[in-house]
Parts: sequence; C-alpha cells; structure tokens
Amino acid sequence: ISPYASLQPPLDRRDPFFSLQPRHAAGLSVPLLIVILVFLVLAASFLLILPGIRGHSRWFWLVRVLLSLFIGAEIVAAHFSAEWSVGSVSTKTSYKAFSVERVRAHVGLHVGLEGVNITLTGNPVQQLNETIDYNEQFIWRFGQNYAGAYAEALERGLPNPVLYLAEKFTPSSPCGVYRQYRLAGHYASATLWVAFCFWLLSNMLLSMPVPHYGGLTLLITGAFALFSVFAFASISSVPLCQLRVGSSELTTHYGAAFWITLATGVLCLLLGAAVLSLHYARPSALRLFLEGSVNDLESPTKGSSPLILSNPLHKQFKTSDLTISTNL
Repeated sequence: ISPYASLQPPLDRRDPFFSLQPRHAAGLSVPLLIVILVFLVLAASFLLILPGIRGHSRWFWLVRVLLSLFIGAEIVAAHFSAEWSVGSVSTKTSYKAFSVERVRAHVGLHVGLEGVNITLTGNPVQQLNETIDYNEQFIWRFGQNYAGAYAEALERGLPNPVLYLAEKFTPSSPCGVYRQYRLAGHYASATLWVAFCFWLLSNMLLSMPVPHYGGLTLLITGAFALFSVFAFASISSVPLCQLRVGSSELTTHYGAAFWITLATGVLCLLLGAAVLSLHYARPSALRLFLEGSVNDLESPTKGSSPLILSNPLHKQFKTSDLTISTNL
C-alpha cells in the first residue's frame, strides 16, 4: 500500500478514481512553444530581407542578427523549460492504489524553474484497457499552491508513479526539497529576466556609436545568465531522497536547459570581451564590423576620367563658366 493510500477515496469501482481520466500527451509547454515560434518568425523575417543587403555586409548582418536572436531566444525559453534537471527509468510498477495490477512503463521526471513535470508512458501505451500516457505538471512558483495541486491529483486518481514522485516535492514531504527547489527556481528565473533586459539594451547600444557600452551590457547579460545557472546548481548540495519506481531507481542529472544556459552565459562573456578589446585595440575595425559597411562602397580609382558639365548659355547671359567635375 502506498504511503498516501490513506488519503485516497474509498474503494468503489463506480467512483471516478477508477474511471478513465483525460490523458495529457507529453510535449512542449504552450509558453515555451510560443517563445520558439516568435523568435523563429523574427529570424525568418530577417532572412527574407537579407538578399536586399548588398555586398559583404550581408554576411556580417547574418551572423550578428542570428547570433543575437539565439541569445535572446535561449534566455526566454530557458525560463519556461522543464529540462533543468531530468531523470527517467523504464520499469514494471503498480498502476493504481488498492490494485495488484502492474504495468510496464517509462517514467520521467522533469524539473524546471517553475515546477516539476512527471511523465508516465506505457510500454506499450495500451495496457489494462487504458491509454497510459500522462504528462502532469505541478507548479511551485509564488502565487501557486503545490500542495493543493497534489491534493487535486489524489482526487483525480492519477497513477501511483505520478503521485509517488509528486509527493516527494510537497512541502510536507520528509525529503525537504520543496523549499530549496522553489527558492532556487525563483532566483534563477529573476536573474534570467534581468539578463533578457540587458540583452535588449545591448542590441540598442551596439546599434549606436557607443559600442563599448554595448560590450559592457553583453558582459552583464552573460553574468546574470551564469547567476541563474549557479542559483539552480545550489540545490545540488541538497541530497534528493532515493526515488524508487517499481523495482528500479530513478536518478536525476542536469538537463539541456541548464547546459545551454551555461553555454549562452559564457558566449555573452566572450562576445562582450571581444567588443571591448576591439574598441580599445582597433576601434576602426569594430566600427566597420558593427556598421556592416566593409567593401560596400568602392573607392575612387586612380586615372578615372572626370565628367565635365558646362553651362551652354554662359555666353548668352555673359556669366562665368560653370564647370562641375566628378570622378566616376
């Protein structure tokens, strides 16, 4: 019997606890999908106007804009991602409380800055005359009631593996990790939004004749992105309870969002340092790169014949010759 069996509703086959529940297919969260689509639209719009840029500056603008969009998209997408800490295991486990029926399934744990996602996918999906495909989210950000969401999951009669993992992150759990994950996610989220604001500021400053300030804001962007990584990594010092699903143990490790945010922070530091170095070492090269005007204007060639325009009416009006000369 599960440790939360006493909280389950009475055993009644007519109760919704045993009825078919709406299934939630695993996939991207809606906010994360919106962020990805917005930045893809921006990138596609730039690629459409790229052929209209003449000369070699086309490639300078391509690198500059796409690199900037990648940094901005990663900062925002990481905020909504549930891939900061992940773990999964394939096992044979009990499916419902008060039942000896067991299913073979793949269980996944995805920890983000705002909460935890727990997935349960049957292998095969159709077992016990049901579709075993769950993706349940439990939010712990400020203003949300994690314990209330867990109590609602109990009333809905979610499968045992989902309830077992969700219970480990409740405020009353003996594991005691709820407060650490909640605070770490809050601070990491706040520093990511600050990094996003400085990213916007860096784009404006790099488009103005003050590139060294743009380099400084890039350094600050990278610093705050790294602060978010360090804030989330601080929970690694808190030992997580042993997670046993069926006969297997589920272990967690840092996910894609953690490592990509770390790489983005380092990239911003390198770009900011490069801008500042060029500003003090070769300011003219930095100006040409940022303006994208390299080799766009052809310099006048020596020996080119001048074009002379004379006023044919100078004799009629007795005016002095007006001669305009320009090089082709």
